[in-house]
This record gives sequence, structure tokens and C-alpha cells, in this order.
Amino acid sequence: MSAEPPQTLDAAMAARFARTALSNIRCEFPHKLDHVIAGAADLRAPRELHPAFHGSFDWHSCVHMHWLLVRIRRRFPSLPDRDEMDASLDHNLRTLAIDGEIAYLARPESGAFERPYGWAWLLKLAAELHAADDDDARRWSRALQPLASAFAARFLEFLPRTHYPVRHGVHSNSAFALALAIEYAEVSHDEALLLACMAKARQWFANDRNGPASWEPSGADFLSPVLMEAELMRRVLDRDRFAHWLSQFLEGFASAEPASLFEPVRVGDRRDGHLVHLDGLNLSRAWCFGGIAAALPPGDARATVAGAAAGVHFAAGWRGLSSEDFVGSHWLATFALLALEAA
Repeated sequence: MSAEPPQTLDAAMAARFARTALSNIRCEFPHKLDHVIAGAADLRAPRELHPAFHGSFDWHSCVHMHWLLVRIRRRFPSLPDRDEMDASLDHNLRTLAIDGEIAYLARPESGAFERPYGWAWLLKLAAELHAADDDDARRWSRALQPLASAFAARFLEFLPRTHYPVRHGVHSNSAFALALAIEYAEVSHDEALLLACMAKARQWFANDRNGPASWEPSGADFLSPVLMEAELMRRVLDRDRFAHWLSQFLEGFASAEPASLFEPVRVGDRRDGHLVHLDGLNLSRAWCFGGIAAALPPGDARATVAGAAAGVHFAAGWRGLSSEDFVGSHWLATFALLALEAA
């Protein structure tokens, strides 16, 4: 990737993202499994356990690299790698492969598999395929739908029995999962899932005040707990109510305070799989700041503050994409695309 951040997503950058996604979804090793072993028969390779999503170091990263590929394919239908992209999606999103994923999910030991981050990304992939309008994408959407329905059902089963949100800035963050699940529910017209996610978001976050933004960042965050909560609530509340909620939750927003929330974070070692999370934090902050800016009423000074913060965070996060080390390259491009599109 170029060291200079792009201003918009153009065809050349989309082609680079596509090549990144293709190389990642084909890379089976190294691999980090989320796998409970019940017996010797469960000692199998990633490709055997997960016939659709066995690349990109771990299951959830493989899912969101597929989302990256599908998203770019829809926005730029004439990319030079289109045939290669379609062949990979044909192979990984075929019915037989998805059946294998469903069988894995049905194991008694897989009850908490990828909860909730992987659940949310699978639904985002399904939502993107729902929105596509070509025959190939519709075929992949039909093949994926039983798996998406299985994860939607897991949300519906899990949300009533979990009483407290997870607020830290890594995979188990509740606000992130709800935000992506709401996207899927709206696109797929899943009214039950939409109502459940909206209700839980309000229950957990609508009365929050004085968010502890000065505590951020933590050393391995790739999500900002307070900004991710705001990114969720702007989807749940109307424009005026969101503006009021934000004024109570982040009182210093208009003054870009605390500074630690509005200034990009430093990454000490991009070869370290946890420290490189901070590149993702810069990119996901840019995504959230962009969404917040768009959600505020016209003339709200905080929109200008959010837009400026999105720009500097995106530029900082983009530097992480210039490193080709696999611990970052297997996932960062997806958050870069989220940030670009929010801008």
C-alpha cells in the first residue's frame, strides 16, 4: 500500500484491496483457531473444520476479508481481477462449504464460537450480498443465508440472557456487534432481530453519561469503547436525540477533549499481533468519527470536530497498511474501507 492515504476509494485502490483480500482468504497458515476440542476426532486442519472460512489467520478475519471482496466487487464491477474474485467466491460460498460451516456451528462445543464479533461480521457479509444485484451475488447470498439465519438466531437466543454489555475495545465489544447486526436486520427485513438489537442497545447505553474517554486507549484496543458506543447509538436514536445523547455522554466533544480520544495513537511494533491492534484503532476511530459527523444535525460544530479527527486518524491508520507484516495485513484493510466509506 502507498504510504500516502487516499482521499476517496477509486478503482486503483479498490484493485489493491481486492488483491489483499484474495491473498488472505487463500492463506490457510499460520492460523489461530477458536476451537473447543471434545476428543481426538476434533484434531483437524482449519480447511477441514471450516470449508468456507479457513484463511486470513482466523475465522472472523476470513469472514471480513470476504466482505471486503464482495463490497469492492459491487462498487467496482470492472476490476481487472473480477474473474479471480468470482472464482474464489464461487468456491468458498458454495452450498457444500456453507453446509460444513453450519455443521461446525451445530457442535455442542461450538455454542460460544466467535461470539459476538464473528457473528456480527458474518451478518455484515450476508447484508452486503443481500444488497448486490447480479446473479452470482444472489446465488452466493442464497448459499450463505442458512448460516446467516443461524447466527441471527444465536443473537435472538443470547441477548435476553446477557444482562451487561462488554465495553472494552477488542472482539467481545457489545456495541460493535449490535451495530453490525442492526445493519443486517434492516437489509434483510428481519424485524425480530432488529427489535431485539434496538431494545438491547437502548437498555445498555441510552442512559449512559460521562463516558470514560480519558481512559482510552488501552494497549491492545482496535475499537474505541466510547466511540463505538456512539456509532451504535447514532443508528438507534433519531438525529436530535442522538445529538442530545452525545452531549451528555461525551461532554468535551465540541472542544476535542479529552485529547487522547481525538489524537491518533502510536504503534510501537507492527510485528506484534496485539500492538498492531492500535493501527486498527486509528482506522476504526476514523470510521466512527465519520459516522458521528454525518449523524449530527446541520450546523452542529461537533460535526466539524469529528470530521477533522476522522481525517487525522485515517492518515495514521493508513501507515499501518504500508507494513506488509501478516499480523496486520490479514485484517486491517477491512477497517480502512469502513473508514474511507464513512468519510
